[in-house]
Amino acid sequence: MQDYNFSENFDRFPLAMAYVPWQHLTSIYEDLDEAFENGTIFPELNKPFTGRRNCK
Repeated sequence: MQDYNFSENFDRFPLAMAYVPWQHLTSIYEDLDEAFENGTIFPELNKPFTGRRNCK
């Protein structure tokens, strides 16, 4: 197996690639304390961590 030297070929690889879907935010929290507790002013982005996948 050949050693591959990434430092010599680094410019051939993209730094990063991402897919970010368009978000349609339709409402905001009226209560700023509630928004602060949830970490967002948009209820659509309030996705609490439950420690498992969001499966049914």
